[in-house]
Amino acid sequence: MTSLRTLGSSDLQVFPLSLGGNVFGWTADEDQSFAVLDAYAAAGGNFVDTADSYSAWIEGNRGGESETVIGKWLASRSNRSDIVVATKVGAHPDYKGLSAATVKGAAEASLRRLGTDHIDLYYTHFDDENVPVEEIITALDQLVKEGKVRHIAASNISPERLRASLDFSEREGLARYVALQPHYNLVSRSTYEGALQDTAAGAGLAAVPYYALASGFLTGKYRPGATVESARSAKAGGHLESEQGRKVLAALDRIAADRNAETATVALAWLAAQPTVAAPIASARTVEQLPALVAVADLELTDREVALLTEASA
Repeated sequence: MTSLRTLGSSDLQVFPLSLGGNVFGWTADEDQSFAVLDAYAAAGGNFVDTADSYSAWIEGNRGGESETVIGKWLASRSNRSDIVVATKVGAHPDYKGLSAATVKGAAEASLRRLGTDHIDLYYTHFDDENVPVEEIITALDQLVKEGKVRHIAASNISPERLRASLDFSEREGLARYVALQPHYNLVSRSTYEGALQDTAAGAGLAAVPYYALASGFLTGKYRPGATVESARSAKAGGHLESEQGRKVLAALDRIAADRNAETATVALAWLAAQPTVAAPIASARTVEQLPALVAVADLELTDREVALLTEASA
């Protein structure tokens, strides 16, 4: 049985790979989504990540499709107490930004779609610098006091605003962020490393990186001359054009061959080895894509392997 990791200073125990829910109700229909969720849970997975805005970017969708699918799955499998559900506020078309009223309304809507009375981990999806951190934290704290949210977290936030939020929570004795969801992977390191990572480390926050596989580039399926059928292929394929991208692929290939592992597993294992990282996020549209992701729970890279990848990605 894979050992679970404690998420920052919280009491949440999570599987070392968080399953991204962005594809549910988008490129994976309800049946496919249920199959992926079942396979993830069967592998020991318990940490599902979504957002109220998934997938409002699709014509005909309004946002909340992913939460609705996850809610139906939780109800049909009667496993709510086994799953750590993370969702986000701030980007739903009907609930934009982080004013106190928006946070309250969005949380109620997420709870309805998820069919639950509480959210385990509630992120601010994108910081809203028009709203003082005092108002945001006070609104989130109210949800915690009401038992609707267990723990709070932040995503897409500057080191300065994160520090100000943590200071306010501590000063006033209010709910405090326990985790951070940064954009972070082998080909996008500057978005997190530096002041943001230092702030998280100093405050004991757990990092749960998104785009952990660079929209699929780090799975190794994007190669010169290869065509990939994916909604994200343009974004992922762009990394092939950089020297860094090609160097990273070469290093991943070498370690994957040495360890008899999938390229994606090695890329996730590099992230898992980084300071502060508790569980990278990756999504699977099909059950076949899942084994390479959950295998990160059993692959620990050596210091030399981590250094090789760090150097290749510099």
